[in-house]
Amino acid sequence: MTRRTDIHSLSDFQRDAETHLRQLKKTGRSRILTVDGKAELVIQDTESYRKLLDAVERLEAIEGIKRGLASLQRGEGRPIEDALEDLRKKGMEYKTAPKSVFPRHTCASRYPCPGSPLPRE
Repeated sequence: MTRRTDIHSLSDFQRDAETHLRQLKKTGRSRILTVDGKAELVIQDTESYRKLLDAVERLEAIEGIKRGLASLQRGEGRPIEDALEDLRKKGMEYKTAPKSVFPRHTCASRYPCPGSPLPRE
């Protein structure tokens, strides 16, 4: 959420950059800089930017997992054993985890049961 106090003109920022930079580091909040009254730039300290990138990366990973689970529920995909066999036929190397790492499931599907626990590292 952007606060009114987070919006400044570029010329104001240039006149008092030191104060603005101190505030950026202190609050961790980004600043919107305007040119001719229109938002043109967003600035933030490096720690806040790193946290933002980490959050985006986590969300993208979660979305990828959701898409994968949805495709499994639609019956798409194939068992890992088949995919690994295709790699072996192509002469590609791969590493597998010991079978004891993966939890056993009781449903008739060759795929992991929805809601089954994931292996822990």
